[in-house]
Amino acid sequence: MAEEEKKRPEPSPEEPEQPDTPGPESVSEPEPVAVPEAEPVVASEPESEPEPVVVVPGPVVVPEPGAEPVADENTPRRRLRTALWPPRLSRGQLVVATLLLVLGFALAVQVRSTNDHSQLRGARQEDLVRILDELDSRQQRLQQEKTQLEQSLAQLENSSNQAKEAQEQTRKKATELGVLAGTVRATGPGIVLTIDDPQRQVKADMLLDTLQELRAAGAEAIQINDVRVVAGSYFTDSGEDRVQVDGKNLSTPYRFTVVGNPQDLTPALNIPGGVVRSLEKQKARATITQEQKVVVDALAAPTVPQYAKPAAK
Repeated sequence: MAEEEKKRPEPSPEEPEQPDTPGPESVSEPEPVAVPEAEPVVASEPESEPEPVVVVPGPVVVPEPGAEPVADENTPRRRLRTALWPPRLSRGQLVVATLLLVLGFALAVQVRSTNDHSQLRGARQEDLVRILDELDSRQQRLQQEKTQLEQSLAQLENSSNQAKEAQEQTRKKATELGVLAGTVRATGPGIVLTIDDPQRQVKADMLLDTLQELRAAGAEAIQINDVRVVAGSYFTDSGEDRVQVDGKNLSTPYRFTVVGNPQDLTPALNIPGGVVRSLEKQKARATITQEQKVVVDALAAPTVPQYAKPAAK
């Protein structure tokens, strides 16, 4: 039996199993024939093409009528805004900005503290009286300080005025001494004395007498030709019938330019037996011209004294 079971063929999966021994009552029915179903016709898809790159444009901004056009990134306005913002501050500007910020904060605190009277609303009468006394005392001290400062200012202004006055006086004195010493040009009313000596009979002593008469009459600055005459000037006769002043030769005519009062200088030269009469005796002619403004522009070289020294006070 076992071998018969092994030799029996296995039923096909498509055919149903039949009983080993069909009974007399079982009737075999014909097996249905399986009709293959028609496969649906699928249309062949075309070969896939590479998907195109779609560039999505940005929103198109339509400017309103009358509105300013939108500035491009490369426009001068855009570049200027980029250069100005964010701001680039130097160290000095940061320090100044910080100081201004601190000053504004301090002023705001001061104004707020000045206008804040909430602390005084609940104060007692004794406290208010004490605060008022302190304010009065402080006002008196400030008034005293103001008075002292005003006095100091007045003293400084007075000292400054005195210093300016002293400087002005010193400058004026130096100018006067310079005129007398012959180191400063001089101008003013005076006379011009011209001595014409065609025969060369006028000597050094006669010119010296003329100089002495002018000084005695109040002459302040004297110039002979182009030589400035000062306190240390000297006259000499040269071997060529010429006169020298301070070692410089003078040529005729001798011209005296004198700064002084013309009403005093002219009579001093014309007195009987004076300079004009003495020159006429030597066949020389003297001419005096009064002028409201004469200029003595010749300068004398200052000399350093060899023996004289300032005396101690």
